[in-house]
Amino acid sequence: MVTFTHVLCPTDLSEASLPAFRYAVTVAKWYGATLTVLHVVPSFEPLSAPSEWIGDPAPVGRVLSAEEVRAEMARLMPEDSASGLDVRYVARAGSPVDTIIDQALDGSADLVVMGTHGRGGFHRLLMGSVAEKVVRLAPCPVLTIPPGASASGQPTFSRILCPVDFSAASEQATGFALDLARQAGGAVTMLSVVEWLTEEEPIDELKPDVSRLRAHMATEAAARLRALLSDESRTSCAIEERVTYGRAHREVIRVADEQKADLIVMGSQGRGGVGLALFGSTTQQVIRSARCPVLIVRAPGAAA
Repeated sequence: MVTFTHVLCPTDLSEASLPAFRYAVTVAKWYGATLTVLHVVPSFEPLSAPSEWIGDPAPVGRVLSAEEVRAEMARLMPEDSASGLDVRYVARAGSPVDTIIDQALDGSADLVVMGTHGRGGFHRLLMGSVAEKVVRLAPCPVLTIPPGASASGQPTFSRILCPVDFSAASEQATGFALDLARQAGGAVTMLSVVEWLTEEEPIDELKPDVSRLRAHMATEAAARLRALLSDESRTSCAIEERVTYGRAHREVIRVADEQKADLIVMGSQGRGGVGLALFGSTTQQVIRSARCPVLIVRAPGAAA
């Protein structure tokens, strides 16, 4: 059974990070989990301009103390959400990615919830590149939240899309998707995308048996989807099996929008291996483009 006992939510204290924070609160309350809110700064030491610029070293701007940062994080918490929730506010200095991963390991977090966009410029924390690196390196599942997402009440896991490429990571993601849907009384769409010989390619100019081969690939994918689902899982929640043609990340986004999915659950590493775990992969593209939260699940024992 999928359950979360310690949720870690990195935040840069910007308006763009609020949807992720609200969703982390909702998930933590739903599972009765501890919530750790983390803010990372380059340093708590005052910054000074070099003496050769102005004669004597002089402070450049005011640096918030760890206590002030924790107070700022506490202000993000809606008053009606704090009741009954075990919240810990942590301020740490260091590089964003390394510090987030260290905090997840130190605190034995079993879920990281973070936004895909945040501040720009020097104070940037949760922009896409950081989120993607955390997804690749995190020791636990990562729930990425786009700027437009919101959460209130219990987590909205009623319409889940689970793309499958039959890799170990996607099979692990299937288990998560089915159990989350069962807990919420929701439904799962299992999606397999046939990328080779897509509809965009000029079938008429190819040999006559090519379209038959493509149809065979779709039939095989449908059979593998059916084999992936046990009889028990079919009775635990509503399941739809779909096979489409096209570029995988485009099809995932299209089907998610079409079905108004409130969660996409997918593996972090496909059949391309560790070298294609995120960068340039379907997972990376979906994280960047999805309009709903995306839960990224790693295969058991997968290395970064």
